[in-house]
Amino acid sequence: MRKPIIAGNWKMFKTVTEAATLVREVRSDLDAVGEVECVLCPPFTSLSVVAELVKGTGLRVGAQNMHWEDQGAFTGEVSPLMVKELCQYVIIGHSERRQYFGETDESVNRKVKAALKHGLIPIVCVGENLTQNEAGLTDSVVSGQVRAALADLAAAQVSGLVIAYEPIWAIGTGKAATGNLANRTIGTAVRGTINQLYGAHAAQSVRIQYGGSVSPDNISEFMSQPEIDGALVGGASLVAAKFVPIVRQAAASKRR
Repeated sequence: MRKPIIAGNWKMFKTVTEAATLVREVRSDLDAVGEVECVLCPPFTSLSVVAELVKGTGLRVGAQNMHWEDQGAFTGEVSPLMVKELCQYVIIGHSERRQYFGETDESVNRKVKAALKHGLIPIVCVGENLTQNEAGLTDSVVSGQVRAALADLAAAQVSGLVIAYEPIWAIGTGKAATGNLANRTIGTAVRGTINQLYGAHAAQSVRIQYGGSVSPDNISEFMSQPEIDGALVGGASLVAAKFVPIVRQAAASKRR
């Protein structure tokens, strides 16, 4: 049984003070939902304070990115050694990183390997854009991203990963995919590809999230699908009154 996982990607929002306020608002309510693993992913500047505030709870912390090198002359970057002191998870290959900062399948793969080397759990993002979707290329694009991101890994490593399927056309647009569509893509292009590469055990062990305009109104639709194990939540994770209900409803959906 794969434990559901909901991760809140705060993106470039919340000062340190605002981050602390939000964590205090949500931590007791989120900690009470033991059936769901909950990960908070604030900006780098707030990782330390968030990590301190969730100590003693079941909440986990994730970084939004990291470099693949342990150290070096990479001004403005953050290494896995820095991240691992504060986090258990790290988001890798988010579409915004690919679109705005030139990340490639190759750099994603290098980051995944570096994260695993240092005991971090990658949340690996994959997803097609609107043009690719409308051209019927969703499966080939997503499968290709999965293959590239997981290249040269062992099956045991893949089993412990989290993958987030985020159709780019649904991120921040308010236009979410349907539960059935996301479930089919995840089952075929993500879990199916892992099954081909690493076997049934790895495919059935890896947790796969949906991401893209997730809200309290649609989370149950996604969590009721057999291939979907959670959600990578963007804007709604910045508001306690939205994020807490998402986590609660995710737990309720998987109990049914």
